[in-house]
Amino acid sequence: MQITNVSTKKSEVSVNVKIKTKKSVLKQIRNSWQLYVLFFLPLVYIIIFHYIPMYGVTIAFKNFNPALGIFGSPWTGFDHFVRFFESHEFIRVIKNTLGLAFYQLIAGFPFPIILALSLNYVNKRRFKKTVQMVSYAPHFISVVVMVGIILVFLEPNGPVNALLNLFGLESIHFMGNPDYFKSIYVWSGIWQSIGFGCIIYLAALSGISPTLHEAAIVDGASKLQRIWHIDIPGILPVTVILLILDMGNILNVGFEKVLLLQNPLNLRTSEVIDTYVYKVGLVSSIPNYSYAAAVGLFKAIIGLILIISVNKLAKKVGQENLW
Repeated sequence: MQITNVSTKKSEVSVNVKIKTKKSVLKQIRNSWQLYVLFFLPLVYIIIFHYIPMYGVTIAFKNFNPALGIFGSPWTGFDHFVRFFESHEFIRVIKNTLGLAFYQLIAGFPFPIILALSLNYVNKRRFKKTVQMVSYAPHFISVVVMVGIILVFLEPNGPVNALLNLFGLESIHFMGNPDYFKSIYVWSGIWQSIGFGCIIYLAALSGISPTLHEAAIVDGASKLQRIWHIDIPGILPVTVILLILDMGNILNVGFEKVLLLQNPLNLRTSEVIDTYVYKVGLVSSIPNYSYAAAVGLFKAIIGLILIISVNKLAKKVGQENLW
């Protein structure tokens, strides 16, 4: 009888706890219903355009036929993945994608930090605001316009070659030489994004306590010593988080810009996974949707592995991480 009474009391307690939890959740929703309304629309967008279409990834494991649909198309397993791994394009596409991605990460990641640290020590407010405006304005230029500017400046009769000729140097066909493609892509991207990227680091620097700098100045620390011992440790958590996110998107090198800068002369170094998927799946005379989906899924899996690995590494060394 006692055991029965104890179990009954436990069940009653658990039911009461659940009821109280539901009431507290409903009360919280009622009190902050405006926030939940704002959250509802992005949630619906993500579900409709990001989660529901995930079922379409199954065509990577099928021989997709539009007439039969996704359900009716026959299964092929990992045949499309094996075909990609054994193709003569595999090494070239992976090499170009990783080379461009790591070049962009290594060359571009420090510049917003350097700009933010420099602007943080500028005393003239008007000069600081002017530099910020000039540096982040290119971020709002569309990809098509940006590529047009690049092509005009680097054409054989363009301003850059005119400057080279002024110093007695020969003109260079930049877009016709595949060796220049990666540098053109990366450094034009750095120029376009450096100002907008430094905004995050400026916000992180503003969160550092001024008393630390005041104490360092009293102790006779120079600006470089304050940057090294106060500013960099202060923005390190934000830097690690952004690095983890960048590693997750490292294979997304920018489909539109790469495609617009591509031409038959630089194709050897400009063909990346995204442009390869586009050409195989859509532009080809005989589109192969399943094969293109398999290549795209392979890229997504590699990105997931990278972001998990870097997040675990950050956790092991005691830095901020995503989860």
